[in-house]
Amino acid sequence: MSVLRSVCVYCGSGTGTDPAFAAAAEALGRSMGEAGLNLVYGGGDVGLMGTVARGVLAGGGHVTGIIPDFLKRRERMLDEAQETIVVPDMHTRKQMMFERADAFVALPGGIGTLEELVEQMTWSQLGRHRKPILLLSVNGFWRPLLTLLAHMREQGFIREGLELNYLVAERVEEVIPMLTQAASRAEPRPGAAEAIETRF
Repeated sequence: MSVLRSVCVYCGSGTGTDPAFAAAAEALGRSMGEAGLNLVYGGGDVGLMGTVARGVLAGGGHVTGIIPDFLKRRERMLDEAQETIVVPDMHTRKQMMFERADAFVALPGGIGTLEELVEQMTWSQLGRHRKPILLLSVNGFWRPLLTLLAHMREQGFIREGLELNYLVAERVEEVIPMLTQAASRAEPRPGAAEAIETRF
């Protein structure tokens, strides 16, 4: 059994072309802050990263940004964050984000967001953790990835016994209840991936 205290949010350093992305990031951050959940994220003050962090602060929550030294010199950090940790490289950043989070949420983003999300899915598949992983599919953003995962399963590359455990929400208000429920379960629900792909 696990208690949900902090959530790592992966998302873009840009805002994307759909205004719904930024609206969802702000709403998610605010709902996390109001629920007393800490944010762990990449430390930036731009794009969806900055939007979700400022939302957490507006909701009265705590923000921890973790950024590698080389990005600190290139990107603007969020000065209002209660905690900013500068690490030597990307590997240390990802490990620290993992250690400080009880769950993971992926908002829309680019290749970096996808890489971080898939790494957590891989670690979960290999039994390295059982922390909830949730894709917030704003306006269907993550549907192509879900289609690809279904294709991998159909082609025999996601085999029985090595299933992926993840959640999908389309609305911000679904996120915290889904994470809380998943964190409290002793065992992941079998067949969840198939049900998700059918629904979405």
